[in-house]
Amino acid sequence: MTQPITELSDRMREIFAAVVDSYLERGLPVGSKALSDSVNLSPASIRGVMQELEELGLLTHPHTSAGRIPTDSGLRLFVDGIMQVAAPDPRETAEIERRIARDQPIEDALAAASAALSGLSQAAGVVLAPKRELTLKQLSFVPLDAGRALAVLVGADGTVENRVIALDGGVSAAALSDVSNFANARLSGLTLAEAGARLRSAIRERKEAVDSAAAELVASGLAAWSQDHVRRPVLIVRGQATLIDDGAAADLERVRQLLDELESRQEIAKVLEGARDAPSCRVFIGSENRAFALSGSSVIAAPYRGTQGEVVGVVGVIGPTRLNYARVVPMVVFTAKALTRLMA
Repeated sequence: MTQPITELSDRMREIFAAVVDSYLERGLPVGSKALSDSVNLSPASIRGVMQELEELGLLTHPHTSAGRIPTDSGLRLFVDGIMQVAAPDPRETAEIERRIARDQPIEDALAAASAALSGLSQAAGVVLAPKRELTLKQLSFVPLDAGRALAVLVGADGTVENRVIALDGGVSAAALSDVSNFANARLSGLTLAEAGARLRSAIRERKEAVDSAAAELVASGLAAWSQDHVRRPVLIVRGQATLIDDGAAADLERVRQLLDELESRQEIAKVLEGARDAPSCRVFIGSENRAFALSGSSVIAAPYRGTQGEVVGVVGVIGPTRLNYARVVPMVVFTAKALTRLMA
Protein backbone atom coordinates (compact mmCIF):
# COMPACT_ATOMS: atom_id res chain seq x y z
CA MET A 1 0.00 0.00 0.00
CA THR A 2 1.39 3.41 -0.90
CA GLN A 3 2.02 6.22 1.55
CA PRO A 4 -0.92 8.63 2.04
CA ILE A 5 -0.10 12.02 0.53
CA THR A 6 -0.67 13.71 3.90
CA GLU A 7 2.16 11.65 5.42
CA LEU A 8 4.76 12.83 2.91
CA SER A 9 7.04 15.64 3.96
CA ASP A 10 6.81 18.99 2.17
CA ARG A 11 10.11 18.24 0.41
CA MET A 12 8.88 14.82 -0.74
CA ARG A 13 5.60 16.28 -2.00
CA GLU A 14 7.44 19.00 -3.92
CA ILE A 15 9.81 16.59 -5.66
CA PHE A 16 7.11 14.00 -6.27
CA ALA A 17 4.88 16.64 -7.91
CA ALA A 18 7.81 17.87 -10.03
CA VAL A 19 8.55 14.34 -11.29
CA VAL A 20 4.88 13.75 -12.13
CA ASP A 21 4.53 17.12 -13.90
CA SER A 22 7.63 16.43 -16.01
CA TYR A 23 6.49 12.90 -16.86
CA LEU A 24 3.00 14.03 -17.89
CA GLU A 25 4.47 16.74 -20.09
CA ARG A 26 7.29 14.80 -21.76
CA GLY A 27 6.60 11.12 -21.09
CA LEU A 28 10.26 10.55 -20.19
CA PRO A 29 12.17 9.70 -16.99
CA VAL A 30 13.37 12.76 -15.10
CA GLY A 31 16.69 12.98 -13.29
CA SER A 32 17.86 14.91 -10.23
CA LYS A 33 19.93 17.35 -12.29
CA ALA A 34 16.92 18.37 -14.38
CA LEU A 35 14.84 18.88 -11.25
CA SER A 36 17.48 21.00 -9.55
CA ASP A 37 16.60 23.84 -11.94
CA SER A 38 13.05 24.02 -10.54
CA VAL A 39 13.53 22.66 -7.00
CA ASN A 40 15.75 24.62 -4.63
CA LEU A 41 17.87 21.60 -3.65
CA SER A 42 21.14 20.08 -4.77
CA PRO A 43 21.04 17.10 -7.18
CA ALA A 44 22.41 14.90 -4.39
CA SER A 45 19.60 15.89 -2.00
CA ILE A 46 17.02 15.36 -4.76
CA ARG A 47 18.42 11.89 -5.49
CA GLY A 48 18.04 10.99 -1.82
CA VAL A 49 14.41 12.09 -1.75
CA MET A 50 13.69 10.31 -5.04
CA GLN A 51 15.11 7.12 -3.55
CA GLU A 52 12.80 7.48 -0.56
CA LEU A 53 9.82 7.96 -2.91
CA GLU A 54 10.87 4.87 -4.84
CA GLU A 55 11.01 2.84 -1.62
CA LEU A 56 7.45 4.02 -0.89
CA GLY A 57 6.30 2.69 -4.27
CA LEU A 58 5.55 6.11 -5.75
CA LEU A 59 8.44 6.33 -8.22
CA THR A 60 10.37 3.81 -10.28
CA HIS A 61 13.27 3.92 -12.71
CA PRO A 62 12.64 2.09 -15.99
CA HIS A 63 15.36 -0.18 -17.38
CA THR A 64 18.84 1.25 -16.75
CA SER A 65 17.73 4.90 -16.75
CA ALA A 66 18.98 7.04 -13.92
CA GLY A 67 15.78 9.09 -14.09
CA ARG A 68 12.48 8.30 -12.40
CA ILE A 69 8.88 8.11 -13.52
CA PRO A 70 5.77 7.75 -11.34
CA THR A 71 4.38 4.27 -10.75
CA ASP A 72 0.69 3.57 -11.34
CA SER A 73 0.23 3.93 -7.57
CA GLY A 74 2.08 7.22 -7.69
CA LEU A 75 -0.18 8.52 -10.46
CA ARG A 76 -3.22 7.44 -8.47
CA LEU A 77 -1.91 9.36 -5.48
CA PHE A 78 -1.33 12.38 -7.70
CA VAL A 79 -4.81 12.24 -9.23
CA ASP A 80 -6.54 11.76 -5.86
CA GLY A 81 -4.43 13.93 -3.58
CA ILE A 82 -2.47 16.60 -5.45
CA MET A 83 -4.19 17.49 -8.69
CA GLN A 84 -6.72 20.29 -8.50
CA VAL A 85 -9.17 19.79 -11.35
CA ALA A 86 -9.54 23.07 -13.19
CA ALA A 87 -12.56 24.32 -15.08
CA PRO A 88 -12.62 23.15 -18.71
CA ASP A 89 -11.02 25.42 -21.29
CA PRO A 90 -13.73 27.63 -22.91
CA ARG A 91 -12.29 27.01 -26.38
CA GLU A 92 -12.49 23.26 -25.85
CA THR A 93 -16.03 23.38 -24.49
CA ALA A 94 -17.12 25.48 -27.46
CA GLU A 95 -15.64 22.91 -29.84
CA ILE A 96 -17.37 20.03 -28.06
CA GLU A 97 -20.73 21.83 -28.12
CA ARG A 98 -20.29 22.68 -31.79
CA ARG A 99 -19.59 19.04 -32.67
CA ILE A 100 -22.59 17.61 -30.80
CA ALA A 101 -25.21 20.13 -31.88
CA ARG A 102 -28.87 19.13 -31.58
CA ASP A 103 -29.63 19.12 -35.31
CA GLN A 104 -28.33 15.57 -35.89
CA PRO A 105 -29.35 12.01 -34.93
CA ILE A 106 -28.24 11.01 -31.44
CA GLU A 107 -25.99 8.27 -32.86
CA ASP A 108 -24.15 10.88 -34.92
CA ALA A 109 -23.84 13.16 -31.90
CA LEU A 110 -22.30 10.35 -29.84
CA ALA A 111 -19.79 9.58 -32.59
CA ALA A 112 -19.00 13.29 -32.85
CA ALA A 113 -18.46 13.51 -29.07
CA SER A 114 -16.02 10.61 -29.25
CA ALA A 115 -14.15 12.20 -32.16
CA ALA A 116 -14.05 15.61 -30.44
CA LEU A 117 -12.57 14.14 -27.24
CA SER A 118 -9.99 12.27 -29.26
CA GLY A 119 -8.90 15.35 -31.15
CA LEU A 120 -8.70 17.54 -28.06
CA SER A 121 -7.00 15.02 -25.75
CA GLN A 122 -4.75 13.30 -28.31
CA ALA A 123 -6.07 9.98 -27.01
CA ALA A 124 -8.76 7.59 -28.23
CA GLY A 125 -12.30 8.86 -27.60
CA VAL A 126 -14.86 6.26 -26.49
CA VAL A 127 -18.61 6.34 -25.95
CA LEU A 128 -20.73 3.55 -24.50
CA ALA A 129 -24.02 4.31 -26.22
CA PRO A 130 -27.55 3.65 -24.89
CA LYS A 131 -28.63 0.11 -25.65
CA ARG A 132 -31.31 0.13 -28.32
CA GLU A 133 -33.20 -2.86 -29.59
CA LEU A 134 -33.05 -3.63 -33.28
CA THR A 135 -36.17 -2.85 -35.30
CA LEU A 136 -37.22 -5.51 -37.81
CA LYS A 137 -37.28 -4.67 -41.50
CA GLN A 138 -37.12 -8.06 -43.19
CA LEU A 139 -36.81 -11.72 -42.20
CA SER A 140 -36.03 -14.63 -44.49
CA PHE A 141 -34.89 -18.26 -44.25
CA VAL A 142 -32.56 -20.30 -46.40
CA PRO A 143 -32.86 -24.12 -46.01
CA LEU A 144 -29.48 -25.77 -45.33
CA ASP A 145 -30.51 -29.40 -44.81
CA ALA A 146 -33.39 -31.43 -43.35
CA GLY A 147 -32.76 -30.19 -39.80
CA ARG A 148 -31.32 -26.68 -40.23
CA ALA A 149 -32.05 -23.34 -41.89
CA LEU A 150 -30.19 -20.02 -42.08
CA ALA A 151 -32.21 -17.12 -40.66
CA VAL A 152 -31.35 -13.76 -42.24
CA LEU A 153 -32.56 -10.70 -40.34
CA VAL A 154 -32.37 -7.17 -41.76
CA GLY A 155 -32.83 -4.29 -39.33
CA ALA A 156 -34.37 -0.91 -40.09
CA ASP A 157 -30.90 0.64 -39.69
CA GLY A 158 -29.46 -1.63 -42.39
CA THR A 159 -27.95 -4.14 -39.97
CA VAL A 160 -27.83 -7.67 -41.39
CA GLU A 161 -27.43 -10.66 -39.07
CA ASN A 162 -27.41 -14.37 -39.82
CA ARG A 163 -28.06 -17.33 -37.54
CA VAL A 164 -28.36 -21.05 -38.11
CA ILE A 165 -31.51 -22.44 -36.47
CA ALA A 166 -32.46 -26.07 -35.76
CA LEU A 167 -35.76 -27.13 -37.30
CA ASP A 168 -37.13 -29.11 -34.36
CA GLY A 169 -40.32 -31.01 -34.88
CA GLY A 170 -39.86 -31.34 -38.62
CA VAL A 171 -40.72 -27.75 -39.51
CA SER A 172 -40.67 -27.51 -43.30
CA ALA A 173 -39.05 -24.90 -45.49
CA ALA A 174 -42.48 -24.03 -46.89
CA ALA A 175 -43.85 -23.38 -43.39
CA LEU A 176 -40.90 -21.12 -42.60
CA SER A 177 -41.47 -19.25 -45.84
CA ASP A 178 -45.11 -18.60 -44.83
CA VAL A 179 -43.99 -17.25 -41.45
CA SER A 180 -41.37 -14.97 -43.03
CA ASN A 181 -44.00 -13.63 -45.47
CA PHE A 182 -46.28 -12.87 -42.50
CA ALA A 183 -43.41 -11.22 -40.61
CA ASN A 184 -42.43 -9.02 -43.53
CA ALA A 185 -46.03 -7.98 -44.19
CA ARG A 186 -47.26 -7.51 -40.62
CA LEU A 187 -44.26 -7.16 -38.28
CA SER A 188 -41.90 -4.86 -40.16
CA GLY A 189 -41.19 -1.71 -38.13
CA LEU A 190 -41.59 -3.44 -34.75
CA THR A 191 -38.76 -4.17 -32.35
CA LEU A 192 -37.71 -7.81 -32.19
CA ALA A 193 -39.45 -8.24 -28.83
CA GLU A 194 -42.66 -6.67 -30.19
CA ALA A 195 -42.49 -8.80 -33.34
CA GLY A 196 -42.10 -12.01 -31.33
CA ALA A 197 -45.02 -11.10 -29.07
CA ARG A 198 -47.24 -10.17 -32.05
CA LEU A 199 -46.39 -13.48 -33.74
CA ARG A 200 -47.28 -15.48 -30.62
CA SER A 201 -50.56 -13.57 -30.35
CA ALA A 202 -51.38 -14.53 -33.94
CA ILE A 203 -50.70 -18.18 -33.08
CA ARG A 204 -53.00 -18.08 -30.04
CA GLU A 205 -55.83 -16.33 -31.85
CA ARG A 206 -55.38 -18.47 -34.98
CA LYS A 207 -56.03 -15.44 -37.18
CA GLU A 208 -53.23 -16.24 -39.63
CA ALA A 209 -52.81 -19.28 -41.83
CA VAL A 210 -49.31 -20.08 -40.62
CA ASP A 211 -47.95 -23.32 -39.21
CA SER A 212 -48.02 -22.99 -35.40
CA ALA A 213 -44.79 -24.98 -34.87
CA ALA A 214 -42.92 -22.85 -37.40
CA ALA A 215 -44.39 -19.64 -35.96
CA GLU A 216 -43.43 -20.65 -32.40
CA LEU A 217 -39.90 -21.46 -33.55
CA VAL A 218 -39.55 -18.02 -35.16
CA ALA A 219 -41.14 -16.25 -32.17
CA SER A 220 -38.67 -17.93 -29.81
CA GLY A 221 -35.82 -16.99 -32.12
CA LEU A 222 -36.90 -13.34 -32.22
CA ALA A 223 -37.13 -13.25 -28.43
CA ALA A 224 -33.61 -14.68 -28.05
CA TRP A 225 -32.28 -12.30 -30.70
CA SER A 226 -33.90 -9.41 -28.85
CA GLN A 227 -32.23 -10.35 -25.56
CA ASP A 228 -28.85 -10.61 -27.28
CA HIS A 229 -29.21 -7.08 -28.60
CA VAL A 230 -30.24 -5.70 -25.21
CA ARG A 231 -27.17 -7.28 -23.58
CA ARG A 232 -24.75 -6.33 -26.34
CA PRO A 233 -22.77 -3.12 -25.62
CA VAL A 234 -22.89 -0.41 -28.26
CA LEU A 235 -19.40 1.04 -28.28
CA ILE A 236 -18.06 3.92 -30.40
CA VAL A 237 -14.28 4.33 -30.59
CA ARG A 238 -12.63 7.20 -32.46
CA GLY A 239 -9.07 8.43 -32.87
CA GLN A 240 -6.88 5.36 -32.41
CA ALA A 241 -4.40 6.94 -34.82
CA THR A 242 -3.78 9.83 -32.40
CA LEU A 243 -2.06 7.37 -30.07
CA ILE A 244 0.78 7.00 -32.57
CA ASP A 245 2.40 10.36 -31.92
CA ASP A 246 6.02 11.51 -31.72
CA GLY A 247 6.32 10.16 -28.19
CA ALA A 248 5.18 6.69 -29.25
CA ALA A 249 8.45 5.94 -31.05
CA ALA A 250 10.18 5.29 -27.75
CA ASP A 251 7.51 2.82 -26.63
CA LEU A 252 6.14 1.16 -29.76
CA GLU A 253 5.35 -2.13 -28.01
CA ARG A 254 3.10 -0.41 -25.49
CA VAL A 255 1.26 1.46 -28.24
CA ARG A 256 0.85 -1.73 -30.28
CA GLN A 257 -0.56 -3.48 -27.23
CA LEU A 258 -3.00 -0.62 -26.58
CA LEU A 259 -4.21 -0.68 -30.18
CA ASP A 260 -4.76 -4.44 -29.86
CA GLU A 261 -6.71 -3.89 -26.63
CA LEU A 262 -8.91 -1.30 -28.32
CA GLU A 263 -10.01 -4.00 -30.75
CA SER A 264 -11.53 -5.95 -27.84
CA ARG A 265 -14.80 -4.04 -27.63
CA GLN A 266 -16.28 -6.28 -24.91
CA GLU A 267 -13.37 -5.58 -22.54
CA ILE A 268 -13.53 -1.82 -23.14
CA ALA A 269 -17.27 -1.87 -22.51
CA LYS A 270 -16.70 -3.64 -19.17
CA VAL A 271 -14.23 -0.96 -18.11
CA LEU A 272 -16.62 1.84 -19.05
CA GLU A 273 -19.49 0.09 -17.25
CA GLY A 274 -17.42 0.55 -14.11
CA ALA A 275 -17.93 4.32 -14.41
CA ARG A 276 -21.73 4.16 -14.56
CA ASP A 277 -22.13 4.76 -10.82
CA ALA A 278 -19.52 7.52 -10.63
CA PRO A 279 -20.93 10.79 -9.26
CA SER A 280 -18.91 12.75 -11.82
CA CYS A 281 -15.87 11.02 -13.29
CA ARG A 282 -13.79 7.90 -12.75
CA VAL A 283 -10.12 7.46 -13.57
CA PHE A 284 -8.59 4.01 -14.08
CA ILE A 285 -4.78 4.10 -14.12
CA GLY A 286 -2.53 1.46 -15.68
CA SER A 287 -2.45 -1.85 -13.83
CA GLU A 288 -5.52 -0.90 -11.74
CA ASN A 289 -7.42 -1.87 -14.86
CA ARG A 290 -7.01 -5.53 -15.86
CA ALA A 291 -8.13 -4.93 -19.44
CA PHE A 292 -5.32 -2.41 -20.03
CA ALA A 293 -2.68 -3.81 -17.66
CA LEU A 294 -0.40 -4.94 -20.47
CA SER A 295 -0.22 -1.58 -22.21
CA GLY A 296 -0.20 0.43 -18.97
CA SER A 297 -2.91 2.78 -20.23
CA SER A 298 -5.38 5.02 -18.41
CA VAL A 299 -9.11 5.50 -18.84
CA ILE A 300 -10.96 8.68 -17.87
CA ALA A 301 -14.73 8.17 -18.07
CA ALA A 302 -17.94 9.88 -16.94
CA PRO A 303 -21.60 8.78 -17.14
CA TYR A 304 -24.28 10.72 -19.00
CA ARG A 305 -28.01 10.55 -18.34
CA GLY A 306 -31.37 10.25 -20.08
CA THR A 307 -34.66 12.10 -19.79
CA GLN A 308 -35.53 10.59 -16.40
CA GLY A 309 -32.11 11.20 -14.89
CA GLU A 310 -31.08 7.58 -15.37
CA VAL A 311 -27.57 6.69 -16.55
CA VAL A 312 -27.82 5.67 -20.21
CA GLY A 313 -24.16 5.61 -21.25
CA VAL A 314 -20.55 6.53 -20.54
CA VAL A 315 -18.13 8.82 -22.39
CA GLY A 316 -14.38 9.07 -22.00
CA VAL A 317 -10.87 8.72 -23.35
CA ILE A 318 -8.27 5.94 -23.36
CA GLY A 319 -4.60 6.77 -23.67
CA PRO A 320 -1.14 6.50 -22.11
CA THR A 321 -0.77 7.01 -18.37
CA ARG A 322 0.92 10.35 -19.08
CA LEU A 323 -2.41 11.92 -20.03
CA ASN A 324 -2.83 15.50 -18.89
CA TYR A 325 -5.34 14.59 -16.17
CA ALA A 326 -5.87 18.16 -14.98
CA ARG A 327 -7.00 19.14 -18.49
CA VAL A 328 -8.70 15.95 -19.71
CA VAL A 329 -10.79 15.16 -16.63
CA PRO A 330 -12.84 18.41 -16.79
CA MET A 331 -13.10 17.96 -20.57
CA VAL A 332 -14.66 14.50 -20.15
CA VAL A 333 -16.97 15.71 -17.37
CA PHE A 334 -18.16 18.61 -19.56
CA THR A 335 -18.82 16.25 -22.50
CA ALA A 336 -20.90 13.96 -20.26
CA LYS A 337 -22.97 16.97 -19.13
CA ALA A 338 -23.40 18.15 -22.73
CA LEU A 339 -24.64 14.70 -23.78
CA THR A 340 -27.02 14.69 -20.81
CA ARG A 341 -28.48 18.01 -22.01
CA LEU A 342 -28.78 16.56 -25.51
CA MET A 343 -30.75 13.58 -24.19
CA ALA A 344 -33.22 15.78 -22.30
